Amino acid sequence: MDKGLPIIDFAGASDEALARQLDAAFGHMGFCYFKGIGVDPAVVKGVFEASRCFHALPRSAKDTIAMNHFHRGYMAPKTSIIETSTVAHVTRPNDSESFMLMHEVLPSDPRYGRPLDGPNLWPDLKSFREPVEAYDRAMHDFCLRLLKPLALALGLPRDWFTPHFRQPTTFLRLLHYPPQPADAPGDAFGSAPHTDYGFITILAQDKQGGLEVRRADGTWLAAQPIEGTWVVNVADMLSRWTNGRWQSTPHRVKNLSGGDRYSCPYFFDMSMDSIVEVLPTCQPARFPPVRYGDYLIERLDKNYAYRKQPAA
Repeated sequence: MDKGLPIIDFAGASDEALARQLDAAFGHMGFCYFKGIGVDPAVVKGVFEASRCFHALPRSAKDTIAMNHFHRGYMAPKTSIIETSTVAHVTRPNDSESFMLMHEVLPSDPRYGRPLDGPNLWPDLKSFREPVEAYDRAMHDFCLRLLKPLALALGLPRDWFTPHFRQPTTFLRLLHYPPQPADAPGDAFGSAPHTDYGFITILAQDKQGGLEVRRADGTWLAAQPIEGTWVVNVADMLSRWTNGRWQSTPHRVKNLSGGDRYSCPYFFDMSMDSIVEVLPTCQPARFPPVRYGDYLIERLDKNYAYRKQPAA
């Protein structure tokens, strides 16, 4: 049985050395920790402070930036049910709330108005936007650098992924999980068992714990908070690109810490128009090609209550 997730240290490591570690981690469980990625700890501290300040606002203030149809803004508690889960029959909504930031698409951009290509929403809260945008930029820049060792890990030229990320689809989600009672039903979750939709997820979590990763035998491994690290996982589209060589592993959150839990997942995905077809180094293909945007929209439409209502 696994003792824990591996830790990959980026500080001073070559792309080739990182590639070997990434392939081993993602081929085994699809999850690992990253450290030494070059993000200033002050930037991380800033985004967590901003998140706590936002979630401390009264519900009426948060509702002024309720999630728009571009999937940006405030998502209230118990408004998402993961109906597309392939690992559990989910009937209870997630016991969490969040602020969602995505890649900014302004009216002057030709993409403006397409599904998920629109404006971000911001609360009327001092000292919020600047630290949130600073963290978003830092993660975006790191993920672009990450593309090279990922390509090498799969036996591809180091710039192979670059064309698919010229206009990446990105999500920064500031999550708040209230404490769950110790006697909560077994099917009550902060986040029900699920896989992520896109390319890769990089999660900053506080010290409360609660994230669990499903092993191959169906048991669950706690992804314990480790100072100075991020929990990283393969998502559905990257797994599909690799023909399943890298796993998009189910994970869940149960906040039994007795206190509030905060986390900041950053989802770094390909351009909406990218066609995900099994890589030449991972043949023979078991999956047909799929347009990422189509896959993403289908899942959002099924899993989020606000998307089941007519657009305003």
